[in-house]
Amino acid sequence: MNRAHPIRFQPALVFTALLGGLVLSSCGAPVPMSESGSSVQQQTVGEAAPAAADAPVDNSVVAAATEVPRSLPQLIKTAELSIAVDSVEKSIDAATAIAAQQRGDVLGLQDNSPTDSRQNAYMQLRVPQEKLEATLNALAGLGTVQRQSIMAEDVSNQLVDFQARLRNLQKTEEMLLDIMERSGSVGDVLKVAQELSNVRNSIEQIDAQLKDLQNRVAYSTINLNLEGAIASNSPDRTVGTQLGETWQRSTQSLRELTVDLLQLGIWLMVYSPYLLVIAGIAYGYKRLKHRKQAIAPEQSIAD
Repeated sequence: MNRAHPIRFQPALVFTALLGGLVLSSCGAPVPMSESGSSVQQQTVGEAAPAAADAPVDNSVVAAATEVPRSLPQLIKTAELSIAVDSVEKSIDAATAIAAQQRGDVLGLQDNSPTDSRQNAYMQLRVPQEKLEATLNALAGLGTVQRQSIMAEDVSNQLVDFQARLRNLQKTEEMLLDIMERSGSVGDVLKVAQELSNVRNSIEQIDAQLKDLQNRVAYSTINLNLEGAIASNSPDRTVGTQLGETWQRSTQSLRELTVDLLQLGIWLMVYSPYLLVIAGIAYGYKRLKHRKQAIAPEQSIAD
């Protein structure tokens, strides 16, 4: 009695078969025409050739036929804008409102308010690329533009490369899924599953990079620097406020002087033994000198 032997699953043979099928399907040649059809076509072309030669040629039609369609460049735009304003606080609120009006966002804000220099603030805005020019014009109205620049990076080739790699990986994923549906040993299925997991990880990585580039192309970044006038004391301060500030400064100075004197006393206490020795040596030297001076006149009188 004959028994049916199970066909063992060979992933290498299946891969080869699938790849061969793709190559054959993409490289198939068109069906040749019959000889009678070919002769009729040649006769028709021969009769129409003189008429086509006599007809006038439309240059615009020829130019349109030969024109190759070109895709728009994919640019990542970054603008730098520095503005001198009267009030930094009001300009921050106005810039935030402008970004919201242009369907943008504020990515970062850093406000520096020193007491002895120019107040300045740094803002990073993100707006749609088609709104970049309108946003810059609106921001320029906040004050006097000191510096403005726009930089663009062409990422068209990177986008095309990521899209091509993503399509190829997706086709590979479909092939692996088709292979897993076929019968085979557990070991072969596990190998295909591992390869499928690697392909899907690559798809996720490339898809994330592609979306990041597309998002950076769709939204432009504006680095805004707001510079205000030199910070000074408010002119409408009352006399009581000024006296209070003077009292605070004087008491602060007194505290600092007291601390300095206490620190000096501690230093003197630590070095007091050395100071006493030096003072004793100086005192003994002075006494000895006076004694010698007192003995010298007595000897001269005795002589």
